[in-house]
Amino acid sequence: MSYIKINAPLETGFGTVLSEPALTFIAKLHDEFAGTICDVLRTRRARAAEMNGGTLPRFKPETARIRADRSWSVAGSAGAPGLEDRRVELTGPVTEDEVVAALNSQAKVWLADLEDATSPTWANIIGGQVNLFRAIRGQLPGITNDNQPTIGLRPRGWHLPEKHLIYVDDNGSEFSTSGALVDFGLYFFHNARYLIDNGSGPYFYLPKLESSQEARLWNKVFVLAQNMLGIEKGTIRATAHIETITAVFQMEEILFELREHCAGLEAAGWDYLFSVVKNLRNTTEYVLPDRERLTMDLPLMKAFTDRLVATCHRRGAHAIGTMSNLMSDHP
Repeated sequence: MSYIKINAPLETGFGTVLSEPALTFIAKLHDEFAGTICDVLRTRRARAAEMNGGTLPRFKPETARIRADRSWSVAGSAGAPGLEDRRVELTGPVTEDEVVAALNSQAKVWLADLEDATSPTWANIIGGQVNLFRAIRGQLPGITNDNQPTIGLRPRGWHLPEKHLIYVDDNGSEFSTSGALVDFGLYFFHNARYLIDNGSGPYFYLPKLESSQEARLWNKVFVLAQNMLGIEKGTIRATAHIETITAVFQMEEILFELREHCAGLEAAGWDYLFSVVKNLRNTTEYVLPDRERLTMDLPLMKAFTDRLVATCHRRGAHAIGTMSNLMSDHP
């Protein structure tokens, strides 16, 4: 029988989220999806090699029927309390001080970030889960806001492992767990039912997607997780970050694969620029202007955001703009 082995010290409070039932839940997710994650990462490497060799990303002819079919739409915010108004969203790490500051803010939605805003140390990742567990239940001191932002968790991407939790399969072989499945699984297992019962829901942001294949994998994770906890299919809502050059050419396909769980797309402009530089670095005919001229009204960026907005409006999804890098003035 497969199980999860802890390969790190249990600091004060960590047992709250690293309970035996929660680790069993994580193990079952790995039973089902560990092999598919490996396939996804192999496909990424092959695609990167093609682009490094000069092959440019294109719209996929084999999915043209999805793009042409105007009959389908995504779940959007219907039946997802707290996601109806997303005009101001805030993001930040999940340290105790940052959680308190975020939930005391006037934002409509808070992206609780276990990805870009969090260094993935053992203390940060599990401590962040503990902070979220406590905050959702009103157990963190200092939160005084009666109209708190809706929480959406951003787990790590498919490419990042969690070496402190070891997946031991049925044959006794040991592997690092998937950071994505650990982050999603612990948060969903502990908080989904509580959030639903208190007028919200389990909401997520999906980072670093490179293809609709990866979105399909997330959707399968959502379906299994809901089934395992007896939660109605479609309760989870996810916003997919469009932040890679390959994902830009598959926005409709990503929405289609996630459609029963999809709330929207977010235009992650800075990561998108990085993806352009990384993947087209050997293509001499594409040269970006000086850094100070890399603004959102650059034709490259305007084409990206205009297409994202049009795609979302066509499919009933929220179109979320690029983050503004502003620092709050809280202590």
